[in-house]
Amino acid sequence: MQSYTVRLRDRGQVTIPQAVRNELAVKEGDTLTMVQIDGIVLLRPKQPVVPQLSEQFSQQMDEAGLSLADLLEGLAQERQISSESRFRRDA
Repeated sequence: MQSYTVRLRDRGQVTIPQAVRNELAVKEGDTLTMVQIDGIVLLRPKQPVVPQLSEQFSQQMDEAGLSLADLLEGLAQERQISSESRFRRDA
């Protein structure tokens, strides 16, 4: 565990030491999540959800042997079924 002294600046800004930025692989403009637990403040890089979900989705498609064309065809079929179901319910 490493400890660093930082100073709170105007508008609540804190500079994260370069060594920490390097280790966390964060750069200017990245989003961090701050967690407060009693008197302790933790910062961690915010992991973007969309790329993770995309990777998981692609992996599941590969494992199931599905292509993008298969997925789009299934989506069109589901839309058709949903549309027919709404039509019957409204009639």
